[in-house]
Amino acid sequence: MYKIVFFDVDGTLLSEIDRKMPLSTKVAIEKLMERGIKVVLATGRPYNLCAEFKMMGIDTFISANGALVKCNENTIYKSVLTTETVESVSAFAELNGHGISYFTEGYTMNGIGSENGRIMNALRETLSLMDYPEKMGSLSEEIYGMCLYADDSEAQKFVDRFPALSFKRWHGYVMSVFEETEACKSSAIQRVLEHFNICKSEAIAFGDGGNDIDMLEYVGLGIAMGNGGQQLQQIADFVTKKASEDGISYALEKFGII
Repeated sequence: MYKIVFFDVDGTLLSEIDRKMPLSTKVAIEKLMERGIKVVLATGRPYNLCAEFKMMGIDTFISANGALVKCNENTIYKSVLTTETVESVSAFAELNGHGISYFTEGYTMNGIGSENGRIMNALRETLSLMDYPEKMGSLSEEIYGMCLYADDSEAQKFVDRFPALSFKRWHGYVMSVFEETEACKSSAIQRVLEHFNICKSEAIAFGDGGNDIDMLEYVGLGIAMGNGGQQLQQIADFVTKKASEDGISYALEKFGII
């Protein structure tokens, strides 16, 4: 029996076409909750971009790709980057003209790339943001994650400059920046399951992107959206319809969850 379902947001709960939630998806989430099945968001979004889901009754959030986990406003886990890493990577990015984003409970950037079409497209595809975020005020506050906006050839100079850091791509123009401890959705899911005393065999996860691969591999039933990437679909236990084609409700009904 499945007791908990983890959902990615953009391209999963929200349509890959217009970034809106299909009515069938909203109804499916309501049915899960009525049956006592825990619903958790597991997203690359910052915590403050999850407000609309709180209004639906969801109270547990894995945000910033696993770097911040909160339940009922209480922090279960957080991965904080050192000030040295934040400042040095930021300075190098500014020197080379690259956009950097910062995950606190909110989401800011370094002010570079507002006219860059690749950055703006990545912001739309990953976070459903149509406008360039505000510029980061102080680099000394707690920062749970950073993302570098660069393709592989552009990112190589960062890899060479910071050999102690790891740069993990999860979008064609976005890479997460990690220190020794790598934040990811699967490790965050493990902490949530421990918090609620639920086995991973009793967990389901839905996703569509590269940052969902480890999540789908970790749980008992990993479901890829029909609009998901090829690599994700290959490792999934099941590939459902697209988010825009009622893929969430279709899969949950097929497996008898709702």
